[in-house]
Amino acid sequence: MFKRSLIVAFMAFAAPGFADPPAILNVTVDRQGDLWKFDVTLRHDDSGWDHYADAWRILDPDGKPLGTRNLAHPHVKEQPFTRSLSGVRIPEGMREVSIQARDSVSGWSSELVTIPLP
Repeated sequence: MFKRSLIVAFMAFAAPGFADPPAILNVTVDRQGDLWKFDVTLRHDDSGWDHYADAWRILDPDGKPLGTRNLAHPHVKEQPFTRSLSGVRIPEGMREVSIQARDSVSGWSSELVTIPLP
């Protein structure tokens, strides 16, 4: 079983009235046979149902989604927070993937975090 944890960014709280895109703080990758599990820690200035981090996804090197973890509710009082996605199929021979986060107002962030795979 392969397990890798990578702390990728630290982000200070955003100034009042200005919401930064969701920050990807940590990604843990666990290979389970032919499938993979991803644990992703995000920080976002969720303000409630009107503006919150609502998803993250795994992309191949060409930008094709391999899996998406939708987030069902705001995490106003739980920051940062970690959510998992299991059962992800990664094509044989792929050496890295990227993680991208989304919020309910701005959509998908332009920032990608690239994670090496064994």
